[in-house]
Amino acid sequence: MRFTFRDVHPMADAPLLHSWVTQPYASFWGMLSASVEDVAREYAAIPAGGHHRALLGLDGGAPAFLMEEYLPASSPLAAVYPVLPGDMGMHLLVAPPSGAPEAGFTTAVMDAVLARLFAKPGVDRIVVEPDVRNSRIHALNERLGFRAASVVALPGKDALLSFCSRHDYLAARTLAVPFPNSNGALL
Repeated sequence: MRFTFRDVHPMADAPLLHSWVTQPYASFWGMLSASVEDVAREYAAIPAGGHHRALLGLDGGAPAFLMEEYLPASSPLAAVYPVLPGDMGMHLLVAPPSGAPEAGFTTAVMDAVLARLFAKPGVDRIVVEPDVRNSRIHALNERLGFRAASVVALPGKDALLSFCSRHDYLAARTLAVPFPNSNGALL
């Protein structure tokens, strides 16, 4: 698998994103009842703040996942933990499979996202805050080096605040069962 990234184009990508965020498995994304127009508005507002960016992940040129990166100091997280220089927040939603699910695909996506974020100058730690009920993402986060810190109250959810340092990410990749990296090679 080879993943590339491009900015979300809110108007053009809204129908595709709508088809993802309204799936039952995406309930934690909080947009199950959103219209295409709601999705377009949401993603048009993201870059306006200057601290949040939405990207479409492509697998061989085909849309495969949505990721958001943001500065925790400019988000509701600033009120619930002491943000450090080098912190970067992240959200991830993998598209529903178009055929039979591919073993290890979501892990490879998460690996590509983390590798991309840690490649940014000054990023030392990734912060996530998934809903406490989202056990599947907690397991994936832990597999790739995230450490749960605490449950925090955020707008619309109780979240499991977790952190992944560069060191923990690299150590997790070394210990993990082999999975394909962003270039398709097995790790």
